[in-house]
Amino acid sequence: MTDTSTSCAPAPVPETVEAEHQDPAVTSAIPKEELSRLTDDMIAAIKTVYDPEIPVDIFELGLIYKIDVEDDRSVKVDMTLTAPGCPVAGEMPGWVADAVRTVEGVMDVDVQLVFDPPWDPSRMSDEARVALNMW
Repeated sequence: MTDTSTSCAPAPVPETVEAEHQDPAVTSAIPKEELSRLTDDMIAAIKTVYDPEIPVDIFELGLIYKIDVEDDRSVKVDMTLTAPGCPVAGEMPGWVADAVRTVEGVMDVDVQLVFDPPWDPSRMSDEARVALNMW
């Protein structure tokens, strides 16, 4: 499959994934090392979520736009889909929330489905491009 424009696969997260408190201007009640571990573990958990139609995880597809970790260890995730009419649009945010909840130290998870900016194939990582033979 080389055309993912009509698929409902989640887009991978390019450089837009961020932990809210990684900005040096923002102070966090969570120690830097712990925040780094939480972020790494959340990304690893999200990478276990796959679109049913595409053999690439949703992080590498660029579907995760933002991960915010609050001081109370609640997590807010903004994600999108490759197409708004995706048949699993109602289920995929729950899959992401369930994956993030498995991370030790996460207290609560809120996943929002957003469509601005719209997903396009430029958001895919090199790993996703190789897996989908899209070079």
